[in-house]
Amino acid sequence: MVTLNADGSPQVTCVWAGLDGDEIVTAHLPRNQKVKNVERDPRVAISVEGAGLTEHGLREYLVIRGLATVQEGGAPELLQRLAHVYLGPDVKFPPMDDPPPGYVIRITPERVGGAGSWVDE
Repeated sequence: MVTLNADGSPQVTCVWAGLDGDEIVTAHLPRNQKVKNVERDPRVAISVEGAGLTEHGLREYLVIRGLATVQEGGAPELLQRLAHVYLGPDVKFPPMDDPPPGYVIRITPERVGGAGSWVDE
């Protein structure tokens, strides 16, 4: 996930992402740099590597650009749901008894691109 620092430079972080209706959602326990960046500038991009190969033998990938908002709370619940996807069905995540409420970043896609069957050639 790419957010923009105050000086306009990109801030890039690997995140777990899921869907909530038409929005892409990510969860963050602390108010880290990406949360602060989205609060200041809602423009974000997400890049996802696919499993398949293009007709040229390159890995498929998806790039989504959109506008994001920050929702306070709900991060532990979303992290638990995403942990089942990324780590397995029996995982407890976050691995603490009383995690803070954290933040959920909600992204409304505005542009989709990349290389794969979802792109109009």
